[in-house]
Amino acid sequence: MFSFDLALVWLDLAGVFFFAVSGSLLAARKQFDIIGSIMLASLVALGGGVIRDIIIGTGVPAAFSNPVYVLPPLLAAALVYFLFFSVQRFTSLLTLFDAGGLALFCITGTLKALVAGMNPVAAVLLGVTTAVGGGVLRDITANEVPSLFNDRDLYALPAFMGAALTAWLWHSGNFNGTTAAFVAGGVFLFRVAAWHYGWRVPLAVRGWYRTPHGTKVRVRQRKKFGRS
Repeated sequence: MFSFDLALVWLDLAGVFFFAVSGSLLAARKQFDIIGSIMLASLVALGGGVIRDIIIGTGVPAAFSNPVYVLPPLLAAALVYFLFFSVQRFTSLLTLFDAGGLALFCITGTLKALVAGMNPVAAVLLGVTTAVGGGVLRDITANEVPSLFNDRDLYALPAFMGAALTAWLWHSGNFNGTTAAFVAGGVFLFRVAAWHYGWRVPLAVRGWYRTPHGTKVRVRQRKKFGRS
């Protein structure tokens, strides 16, 4: 079985950093001050992990018990503070860093749930919660429509794919550094491709569709008997 104790911490910290950068980039676009940037970076980077650790019941969440988790949000806020005007023309940066955090957190969240003794289904759900939780908190705080509920963006599906693959690889005894990298890469590419090509899932109500202008229109169904 893959020894992941130290690797899991590094994967978690990498995910924290990627999400933190996405939070600081959004704070810069919203013209928050530096304190707001740090807070938003910390919220998105640590929120999902805190939810995960509380549900697992491992005691004090790692974000509060391990001081090293404070460093990635501070580093992300500093990088955006000094480099934002050099990279702001790259409008895809926020999505790219968000996709990186999503890819790593769906793996670490699922692994921690499996190690805690959760069944595969519960572990997958917790992995998805870990991956999307911080992003939802970030978007709500910044007064944005959360990506999770945006019908023009796929957010939860890539996380479900990564969490399910992680659980399957773990139980089949094939989870290791190489397979983890492939899973993370697949989730990242899925998320970015969905954003780039505008992939969508059906709306909540059958018979509705979205026009190119973004408005929802109901398709009138012809009755089997009589006039429509």
